[in-house]
Amino acid sequence: MEFTVKSFSELNLSELYEILQLRSEVFVVEQDCVYQDIDFKDQKSLHVFGFKNDKIVAYTRIFKPGDYFDNASIGRVVVAATERKYGYGHDLIKASIKAIKNHFKVDEITISAQKYLKKFYKSHNFIQIGEEYLEDGIPHIKMDRN
Repeated sequence: MEFTVKSFSELNLSELYEILQLRSEVFVVEQDCVYQDIDFKDQKSLHVFGFKNDKIVAYTRIFKPGDYFDNASIGRVVVAATERKYGYGHDLIKASIKAIKNHFKVDEITISAQKYLKKFYKSHNFIQIGEEYLEDGIPHIKMDRN
């Protein structure tokens, strides 16, 4: 899978549409969670996305330190349901960590992870910080990586 990193203004309309469609497909429909995905944070984040057969199937947005958490951050981590069996989530997180290092020149990353993905993020050297909390009705945990 080939990954691309773009600012909001560099996204073309087709890319933006595919990204928003993928996020809605997973976070709103699949996870049955009504929330405001379009939150005006896309404009200040960098967008990391992976293509397969000319279609965006994996995506995150990353933030520089201070824009979301005190540390750099990864959010809206999503892989299309049909593509998860190939391990693209791991490739996506690696690409996102690399993008943070390349663009923001830092190693410390904080995420708000869905609790059921704790083991997944732990495999990428994230550790749980604090207690579980609800975010948009879904159990989450704060995790840091140094």
